[in-house]
Amino acid sequence: MSATPDTDEHHDLRAAVAALGRRYGRTYLMRTVAEGRRPAELWADAGKLGYLGVNLPEEYGGGGSGIAELAVVLEELGAAGCPLLMLVVSPAICGTVIARFGTEGQKRAWLPGLADGSRLMAFGITEPDAGSNSHRITTTARRDGTDWLLTGRKVFISGVDTADAVLIVGRTEDARTGRLKPCLFIVPTDAEGFHRRPIDMELSAAEKQFELVLDDVRLPAGALVGESEDAGLLHLFAGLNPERIMTAAFAIGMGRYALSRAVQYARERTVWKTPIGAHQAIAHPLAQAHIDLELARLMMQKAARLYDTGDDIGAGEAANMAKYAAAEACVKAVDQAVHTLGGNGLTREFGLASLVTAARVARIAPVSREMILNYVSHQSLGLPKSY
Repeated sequence: MSATPDTDEHHDLRAAVAALGRRYGRTYLMRTVAEGRRPAELWADAGKLGYLGVNLPEEYGGGGSGIAELAVVLEELGAAGCPLLMLVVSPAICGTVIARFGTEGQKRAWLPGLADGSRLMAFGITEPDAGSNSHRITTTARRDGTDWLLTGRKVFISGVDTADAVLIVGRTEDARTGRLKPCLFIVPTDAEGFHRRPIDMELSAAEKQFELVLDDVRLPAGALVGESEDAGLLHLFAGLNPERIMTAAFAIGMGRYALSRAVQYARERTVWKTPIGAHQAIAHPLAQAHIDLELARLMMQKAARLYDTGDDIGAGEAANMAKYAAAEACVKAVDQAVHTLGGNGLTREFGLASLVTAARVARIAPVSREMILNYVSHQSLGLPKSY
């Protein structure tokens, strides 16, 4: 159900990933959730086919393309009912940050494994008391000789149980001013002082959420991303824009899956001699959902193009708008799909009820819709801040 024009390369990639998605589908994903495990088979196949690292540099085992191509991968898997959430985290955020700003040693150590899926990296920024205010992050790193000691807490960190390391956003003290400045550290999940606790979520997802406690985790100098601690803010935002673009892809894929199930049902379900899809009360809301998803995809493609061409400022605005539009379109598409199926929309057989909760995640994470509206009102429209 796609009317958005693609390049020939994107069209071929979209078709190939869709074929992989159909081999697994929603039934496979929900089985992994029920069994309490991650979709390892799909992840491995996607890695073998080169989809996981399509955005990473060729010299380190990637596909040499960009976030635009990785977004296609996630969207099509989502449209098949089996999105891989860790695509947002491992290659899109962590892989991008390391590829752009990591040392040569960090690139050699991590990028090939992130590209083929044999290694996984989680991302830790959110804290219990910071919320959307990243300036209140209290996870701090202090020097101890040539090492770093990292202390703090993180919450809602995805996939820590299967990750080899977590890219942690912390803060270090500026020796000149005494102020704390952001820095990123690669923290192995088996490091001494690294503790994790699963968070009990009412969410049907294969990827579990964790709270982390970092208790004087000792890290070598090479754990700091980049050559120095002075460009941490630049490193951080290099990962946040891809995160928003990929969240948009996640939401669009989910919305497309829900819409396709509703359309199929509306074509086949017959009441009073006519398929229910012939009635405008059913057809028009589904048509509106399709339009909203396509419009959101256009903004997502714009954001990805700006990011891949190096326009970080333009990409920041477009990525926020894309995430907002995709989340709204996804929630409406899922809601309309469930409503179209009536009672069947709440059964396990049709697999839509679990999406009601999942769709709302895109409104909340990685940044709330209200904070995006704040960003647009301040940055795009030039209105004064209320905080």
